[in-house]
Amino acid sequence: LWPSQEGDRRESRSNVPVPCCVGTKETAFISAVTAAGLVHSVTRSCSAGNVTECSCDVTLRHGGSASEGWHWGGCSDDIHYGMSFSRRFLDVPFKNVTGKSRSGLVAMNLHNNEAGRQAVAKLMSVDCRCHGVSGSCAVKTCWKTMSSFEKIGRFLKDKYENSIQISDRLKKKLRRKEKSQRKIPVGKEDLLYVDKSPNYCVEDQKLGIPGTQGRECNRTSQGPDGCNLLCCGRGYNTHVVRHVERCECKFVWCCYVRCRRCETMTDVHTCK
Repeated sequence: LWPSQEGDRRESRSNVPVPCCVGTKETAFISAVTAAGLVHSVTRSCSAGNVTECSCDVTLRHGGSASEGWHWGGCSDDIHYGMSFSRRFLDVPFKNVTGKSRSGLVAMNLHNNEAGRQAVAKLMSVDCRCHGVSGSCAVKTCWKTMSSFEKIGRFLKDKYENSIQISDRLKKKLRRKEKSQRKIPVGKEDLLYVDKSPNYCVEDQKLGIPGTQGRECNRTSQGPDGCNLLCCGRGYNTHVVRHVERCECKFVWCCYVRCRRCETMTDVHTCK
């Protein structure tokens, strides 16, 4: 996924297969999820006291609204340190790339990294604990915490579904590929891509795409493993598979195990 200099790309054409899909919406999603995952993991470690350079977010302590019966307390997740660490770890390789031939790709990756980090920040929530006689909740202690990574992943998946194609020619700032939409600003939480995705349904050995022909699928599923989606509208074949295994095993004194030989027949569906 790392961008290469012109000389590296010329060498790659002659010695190794051309890397597939480095500027697609799938790459955008991977970049965002990677950056978000690093923020999430580092911040959790900080809150747990596993990292010496950071701890809880101390900026919120001694704050709150006494008149409304609550104050900041507990251990708020220090997302600022996690985001700073993620920027240093993931963004520096892109910023060190020279040459303007793929400046749009570099800008795309930097933007998508930041979009992943912003997703973690956007989904921060406030948790509270009640204090008072017999659970009266006269006073509450509140702290900020990150959402589960599953929720963050769903948010980024929605951004992936609505990702925006941009021009690979960078002119001062990122701009949309479609001329009719260039006046619409690109949001910092949007996922961006440069190149359209190849057809993953059909085998392409040059790009390293195996295709979906022969893949086993689930006839009743409406998800990504379902035959309707995985087979790309080509339909599927059904064949019966016979399974033979030992079953109903019992220990016989003394000293061996006696089993029955069980057979089951299963329908298996594979893409045409």
